[in-house]
Amino acid sequence: MFVSIVGATGYGGLELIRLLNNHPHLKIKSLHTSSQIGRSLHDENAHLMHMKDKLEIMDPEAIAKNSDIVFLATPSGVSSDLISQFSDLDIKVIDLSGDLRLQTPGEYEYWYKKPAAPQPIIEKAVYGLSEWNANAIKQSTIVANPGCYPTASLLGLAPLYTEGLAEAASDVIIDAKSGVSGAGKSPSAVTHFSEMNENFKIYKVNQHQHIPEIEQQLGRWSQNMLPIHPITFNTHLVPMTRGIMATMYIKVDRQTSSAELVDLYKTVYEDHPFVRVQPHNQFPSTKQVFGSNFCDIGVTYDERTGKVTVVSVIDNLVKGAAGQAIQNANILMGLEETAGLWNSPLYP
Repeated sequence: MFVSIVGATGYGGLELIRLLNNHPHLKIKSLHTSSQIGRSLHDENAHLMHMKDKLEIMDPEAIAKNSDIVFLATPSGVSSDLISQFSDLDIKVIDLSGDLRLQTPGEYEYWYKKPAAPQPIIEKAVYGLSEWNANAIKQSTIVANPGCYPTASLLGLAPLYTEGLAEAASDVIIDAKSGVSGAGKSPSAVTHFSEMNENFKIYKVNQHQHIPEIEQQLGRWSQNMLPIHPITFNTHLVPMTRGIMATMYIKVDRQTSSAELVDLYKTVYEDHPFVRVQPHNQFPSTKQVFGSNFCDIGVTYDERTGKVTVVSVIDNLVKGAAGQAIQNANILMGLEETAGLWNSPLYP
């Protein structure tokens, strides 16, 4: 089966290329960009000098004729235009931007400050949180790949909601940190070495565009199906290249124990190979998922406060972007979910 990548020279696109090069069933047919058409991929990406691929202009009809899947690894605001060109063609689409994730009209414009994709296309897109939406993904033609922060946060919170420990009125606090690659490939004053080295920054305080994405999915999981209480979600940049750690605090509706919670999480995720639950009283670090599609989770209960603390880590470019996109492609095409992704994390 053949795939094409639009936005092949960004961090997400380059990670798709790295992972797809080792995929047993999905082969790259074409790579597309808006700024370096006709150039060799390796001209500005020396780590790919073994590849001879040329960067092509984006032609939806030609892509649909030659490929089974197209990955849109473009910035938010770009996919909303591109998706309209692909929606009537015979090709499956996986969008790595945020353009198709928010279902409520007006929310995308409010949080992203850009025009939204056509509402019928948004409603057609399936939210691609692989471990929790596989059945819908199998039947879909358009997948909205989740954001990096929502992936880490939602995988960490899911068992508390789906198993009825958390209610819609629960207060949720998510304190999240990311490596600088999450800001994208284009340089800026924020990501400049002299700004980030030996520094630690909070950003988009109470304004991050991933807030409604997380709230939307928690609302779907809520047992009583009422709108959930707004979450408190804040993000920080850490002076490292890759990795996300989301530390979450939530009050549950009954007394429990750390051992019971660990058992619950292990049971919930026992058939999901990319989610690894830490033993009792152990918590993950970003290094242990570096370069991999794993999400590692640690969970504990504080008897003094009645709150659960969940720590979830992912590689933001893999499980938080390209890896999950390929996982969704595997599900879409009826392949083994782990195909091309069953690699150990890089260590040290």
